[in-house]
Amino acid sequence: MSLYSQLLKRQAQGRPIRVGLIGAGKFGSMYLAQAPRTPGIHVAAIADLSPDGARRNLHRVGWDPQRMQAGSMAEALRSGGTWITDDWEALVRAPSIDIIVESTGHPIAAVAHCLEAFRHGKPVVNVTVEADAFCGPLLARKAAQAGVVYSLAFGDQPALICDLVDWARACGFPVVAAGRGHKWLPHFSASTPDTVWENYGLTPEQAVRGGLNPKMFNSFLDGSKPSIESAAVANATGLAAPSNGLLYPPASIADIPSVTRPLSEGGLLERRGMVEVVSSLEADGTAIPYDIRMGVWVTVEAESDYIKHCFEEYNAHTDPTGRFFTLYKRWHLIGLEVGVSVASVVLRGEATGTAQEWNADVVATAKRDLSPGAILDGEGGYTVWGKLLPVETSRRLGGLPLGLAHDVKLVRPVAKGQIVTWDDVVIDRTTEAYRIRRELEAMHAGTDDAGAAPA
Repeated sequence: MSLYSQLLKRQAQGRPIRVGLIGAGKFGSMYLAQAPRTPGIHVAAIADLSPDGARRNLHRVGWDPQRMQAGSMAEALRSGGTWITDDWEALVRAPSIDIIVESTGHPIAAVAHCLEAFRHGKPVVNVTVEADAFCGPLLARKAAQAGVVYSLAFGDQPALICDLVDWARACGFPVVAAGRGHKWLPHFSASTPDTVWENYGLTPEQAVRGGLNPKMFNSFLDGSKPSIESAAVANATGLAAPSNGLLYPPASIADIPSVTRPLSEGGLLERRGMVEVVSSLEADGTAIPYDIRMGVWVTVEAESDYIKHCFEEYNAHTDPTGRFFTLYKRWHLIGLEVGVSVASVVLRGEATGTAQEWNADVVATAKRDLSPGAILDGEGGYTVWGKLLPVETSRRLGGLPLGLAHDVKLVRPVAKGQIVTWDDVVIDRTTEAYRIRRELEAMHAGTDDAGAAPA
């Protein structure tokens, strides 16, 4: 039965999926715009550090003010309204909540939210992919141990890429490469929240109208988010990370089958089976027509002449050899699509992407020369950006994961372009995020102890 049919059935039975949302910012607001229009869904509670801010966002997306009047979870359940609170722990522990959607965008807080949800038997759709990038495999394991599902969020590009990879493999195709698009030039890695809108292609007025966070959007522009999302995909699919960071090959959609071939076949990638991000800009900054900037793609290979001939007979666009074909979705609708994850997790018990292994990491890299005493401000900020590396390389170098580079003090100088290491910082070791990362590293200590964080 389709997800929609099952949602209609839940609606008819008076048993809607009761959702608890943590974080009512931009992504959360996009989901909230769709939730009242989705049968079989009841957003019963919203937790946000600013309940008034959450109410303003609900007003922005068109919610009926009467829905926001519930003064408790019990009242929300009786009235069909929504309890708005700053107490995320009360939301997570409420027996009536069927699923948690974590959309704070704060990786350290997100880890705590996910782990507490698992402890209380709640599945989680984790929008905060920054957390997944540095400890997703262990979050998935702890969810499984608790008998619940941990999932990436459909609508966000990692889950959409995972869906394409799953399509390819279920059809019997070997996956040559998979990834997303991005507007990229090398100097964007030094971008800050002060320069983001001009480089991103929005006006400050558009940013204000949309309630857009310059630091969050800068994390896309400076390469941090593409690296984070690529790490999530690599860990969920088993695809490999490039040995020295993403290449960002420029290509139109028509050229993706050619550039995402391995070097041995005339392409640009190190080998078969890798994640990569395709740029929508030529090296000189010229915009590429018919780009994949906002979309996702997977490149597969015909392993026989018969399959190659099928590509030709059905007018599939391939590389010049006719063997490599790319399937793509040119757009993604972000939070407007997350309802697919909510329905899939609750109704089918299936994640829309989840970490299976640890083979990619994102390390903090200096945007400028940093002096001792500097405070790192995480992805999208003024101090560091995220570089995708294989786990073996990150561990050997002792790289500080970008997701933990929030409010961390440097104790040694780090030159522009250099990786920040564990030894370069003083870090709070009391957070669950730190502890779970250390636990993940301990599980892999047999492969490489050189870069382990200090105990």
